[in-house]
Amino acid sequence: MKTWVTNGPVADFFTVLCQTDPSKKLRGLNFFFIPKETPGISVSKPFDMLGTRTSKLSELALTNVKIPQHYRLGGEGQGLNNLLSILAEIRAMTAALAIGLQRAALADSIRYAHERVQFGRPIAKYQLIQAKIGQMATNLEASKLLTYRATNMIDNNISCLKEASIAKYFATEAACFAGDEVTRIFGAYGYSMEYSAQRYYRDNRFLLYGGGTHEILLTNIARWAGL
Repeated sequence: MKTWVTNGPVADFFTVLCQTDPSKKLRGLNFFFIPKETPGISVSKPFDMLGTRTSKLSELALTNVKIPQHYRLGGEGQGLNNLLSILAEIRAMTAALAIGLQRAALADSIRYAHERVQFGRPIAKYQLIQAKIGQMATNLEASKLLTYRATNMIDNNISCLKEASIAKYFATEAACFAGDEVTRIFGAYGYSMEYSAQRYYRDNRFLLYGGGTHEILLTNIARWAGL
């Protein structure tokens, strides 16, 4: 059973990492191409999720599935290496998603701060609101620079798992901060489904898990730092 399969309900085929030789441990891992109509494959209904509702995720169950040898992707025992080779790209991609969320939350916060009038003037005139938006803007620029560095290294075929991990960690934490702050700036309206603020708050939770949890990322970053 594999849970949290992206696009599981609508996919025509799946790439599955499995162990073909337990005695080889990590060297016994291989990726396989498995069509959806293969006997023994079953896909659950889409999960009812807190956020990122346009992304359909489900469970994938495999029961006595038999496939031909040529469905293997890559050489024998190369599954782990293949996974690690795309891990930096996955983390850079997740950082880019976090940048998009930050941009949207910041833009809505600025617009609302100009429109919302309290005590005779727009709330954008109050220092506390300015500090929130200033921190969001600073986080966004830092996220972009970290992510651009990682993606530039990817474009030039330079190993960048460390840089991509740092970008993913910082950008997604910044997205969570932005998702929280936008609801505070909107006040009670941030709790209403009629406004976009609640969506940024809900969607940012997914970013904490995709591409690796932050607990794992921080452990790896500490090791790279020399701990």
